[in-house]
Amino acid sequence: MSIEDDAVEVRAQGWRTLAALHALIDAQLERALQSSAQLSVVEFTVLDALSRQDGWHMRMQQLARAAALSSSATTRLVTRLEDRGLLTRILCADDRRGIYTELTPAGRALFETARPTADETLERALTEAERTPELAPLVEALHRVPEPVVG
Repeated sequence: MSIEDDAVEVRAQGWRTLAALHALIDAQLERALQSSAQLSVVEFTVLDALSRQDGWHMRMQQLARAAALSSSATTRLVTRLEDRGLLTRILCADDRRGIYTELTPAGRALFETARPTADETLERALTEAERTPELAPLVEALHRVPEPVVG
Protein backbone atom coordinates (compact mmCIF):
# COMPACT_ATOMS: atom_id res chain seq x y z
CA MET A 1 0.00 0.00 0.00
CA SER A 2 1.44 3.38 -0.98
CA ILE A 3 1.40 6.62 0.99
CA GLU A 4 -1.22 7.90 -1.45
CA ASP A 5 -3.40 4.85 -0.76
CA ASP A 6 -2.99 5.47 2.98
CA ALA A 7 -4.13 9.08 2.56
CA VAL A 8 -7.18 7.96 0.61
CA GLU A 9 -8.05 5.44 3.34
CA VAL A 10 -7.60 8.06 6.09
CA ARG A 11 -9.99 10.41 4.26
CA ALA A 12 -12.46 7.58 3.69
CA GLN A 13 -12.33 6.59 7.36
CA GLY A 14 -12.82 10.22 8.36
CA TRP A 15 -15.85 10.46 6.10
CA ARG A 16 -17.32 7.22 7.51
CA THR A 17 -16.84 8.52 11.05
CA LEU A 18 -18.46 11.84 10.21
CA ALA A 19 -21.37 10.01 8.57
CA ALA A 20 -21.78 7.83 11.68
CA LEU A 21 -21.88 10.90 13.95
CA HIS A 22 -24.37 12.60 11.64
CA ALA A 23 -26.60 9.50 11.56
CA LEU A 24 -26.59 9.23 15.36
CA ILE A 25 -27.53 12.90 15.81
CA ASP A 26 -30.06 12.89 12.96
CA ALA A 27 -31.92 9.83 14.26
CA GLN A 28 -32.22 11.23 17.77
CA LEU A 29 -33.31 14.66 16.53
CA GLU A 30 -35.87 13.11 14.18
CA ARG A 31 -37.51 11.13 16.98
CA ALA A 32 -37.51 14.03 19.44
CA LEU A 33 -38.79 16.66 16.99
CA GLN A 34 -41.50 14.37 15.62
CA SER A 35 -42.81 13.53 19.08
CA SER A 36 -42.62 17.04 20.52
CA ALA A 37 -43.47 19.29 17.56
CA GLN A 38 -44.53 17.06 14.64
CA LEU A 39 -41.52 18.33 12.67
CA SER A 40 -38.90 16.42 10.73
CA VAL A 41 -35.25 17.41 11.07
CA VAL A 42 -35.26 19.01 7.63
CA GLU A 43 -38.44 20.96 8.43
CA PHE A 44 -36.84 22.18 11.65
CA THR A 45 -33.70 23.11 9.69
CA VAL A 46 -35.77 25.25 7.33
CA LEU A 47 -37.59 26.96 10.19
CA ASP A 48 -34.24 27.52 11.90
CA ALA A 49 -32.67 29.06 8.78
CA LEU A 50 -35.64 31.37 8.29
CA SER A 51 -35.72 32.34 11.98
CA ARG A 52 -32.14 33.60 11.70
CA GLN A 53 -33.10 36.12 9.02
CA ASP A 54 -34.15 38.65 11.67
CA GLY A 55 -37.30 39.88 9.96
CA TRP A 56 -36.05 39.28 6.42
CA HIS A 57 -36.82 36.52 3.99
CA MET A 58 -34.70 34.07 2.01
CA ARG A 59 -34.60 33.19 -1.65
CA MET A 60 -35.56 29.61 -2.36
CA GLN A 61 -32.00 28.87 -3.58
CA GLN A 62 -30.57 30.07 -0.26
CA LEU A 63 -33.05 27.93 1.61
CA ALA A 64 -32.12 24.91 -0.51
CA ARG A 65 -28.44 25.39 0.42
CA ALA A 66 -29.26 25.88 4.10
CA ALA A 67 -31.29 22.66 4.17
CA ALA A 68 -28.92 20.73 1.86
CA LEU A 69 -31.76 19.93 -0.52
CA SER A 70 -32.26 20.07 -4.26
CA SER A 71 -34.39 22.86 -5.70
CA SER A 72 -37.29 20.50 -6.36
CA ALA A 73 -37.14 18.96 -2.87
CA THR A 74 -37.05 22.45 -1.38
CA THR A 75 -40.10 23.48 -3.39
CA ARG A 76 -42.02 20.42 -2.16
CA LEU A 77 -40.96 21.05 1.43
CA VAL A 78 -41.87 24.74 1.28
CA THR A 79 -45.28 23.79 -0.14
CA ARG A 80 -45.90 21.38 2.76
CA LEU A 81 -44.83 23.96 5.34
CA GLU A 82 -46.89 26.64 3.60
CA ASP A 83 -49.94 24.33 3.66
CA ARG A 84 -49.42 24.00 7.42
CA GLY A 85 -49.34 27.80 7.75
CA LEU A 86 -45.72 27.84 8.96
CA LEU A 87 -44.22 29.91 6.18
CA THR A 88 -45.20 31.97 3.19
CA ARG A 89 -43.79 32.69 -0.24
CA ILE A 90 -43.34 36.20 -1.57
CA LEU A 91 -42.69 37.11 -5.19
CA CYS A 92 -39.69 39.37 -5.68
CA ALA A 93 -40.91 42.80 -6.82
CA ASP A 94 -37.93 43.52 -9.07
CA ASP A 95 -37.30 39.98 -10.37
CA ARG A 96 -40.47 38.06 -11.20
CA ARG A 97 -38.52 34.81 -11.28
CA GLY A 98 -37.38 35.32 -7.69
CA ILE A 99 -39.37 33.79 -4.88
CA TYR A 100 -38.68 34.53 -1.24
CA THR A 101 -39.76 32.55 1.78
CA GLU A 102 -40.36 33.75 5.31
CA LEU A 103 -41.77 32.46 8.56
CA THR A 104 -45.33 33.19 9.54
CA PRO A 105 -46.08 33.96 13.19
CA ALA A 106 -47.25 30.34 13.56
CA GLY A 107 -43.97 29.10 12.07
CA ARG A 108 -41.94 31.25 14.43
CA ALA A 109 -44.00 30.05 17.40
CA LEU A 110 -43.56 26.38 16.44
CA PHE A 111 -39.83 26.89 15.93
CA GLU A 112 -39.50 28.55 19.36
CA THR A 113 -41.42 25.65 20.90
CA ALA A 114 -39.26 23.03 19.14
CA ARG A 115 -35.88 24.68 19.63
CA PRO A 116 -35.32 23.66 23.28
CA THR A 117 -36.08 20.04 22.35
CA ALA A 118 -33.59 20.21 19.48
CA ASP A 119 -30.93 21.83 21.66
CA GLU A 120 -31.35 19.29 24.48
CA THR A 121 -31.39 16.37 22.04
CA LEU A 122 -28.26 17.60 20.30
CA GLU A 123 -26.49 17.94 23.64
CA ARG A 124 -27.53 14.40 24.66
CA ALA A 125 -26.48 12.94 21.30
CA LEU A 126 -23.07 14.62 21.46
CA THR A 127 -22.56 13.43 25.05
CA GLU A 128 -23.40 9.89 23.93
CA ALA A 129 -21.07 10.18 20.93
CA GLU A 130 -18.28 11.44 23.17
CA ARG A 131 -18.34 8.08 24.95
CA THR A 132 -17.76 6.26 21.65
CA PRO A 133 -14.01 6.12 21.00
CA GLU A 134 -14.35 6.46 17.21
CA LEU A 135 -16.63 9.50 17.50
CA ALA A 136 -15.02 11.29 20.45
CA PRO A 137 -12.38 13.16 18.39
CA LEU A 138 -15.07 14.63 16.13
CA VAL A 139 -17.15 15.75 19.10
CA GLU A 140 -14.05 17.34 20.63
CA ALA A 141 -13.42 19.16 17.34
CA LEU A 142 -17.01 20.45 17.36
CA HIS A 143 -16.48 21.89 20.83
CA ARG A 144 -13.48 23.82 19.48
CA VAL A 145 -15.38 25.45 16.60
CA PRO A 146 -15.32 29.19 17.33
CA GLU A 147 -18.55 31.07 17.88
CA PRO A 148 -19.59 33.13 14.83
CA VAL A 149 -18.83 36.81 15.03
CA VAL A 150 -22.04 38.80 15.01
CA GLY A 151 -22.24 42.39 13.90
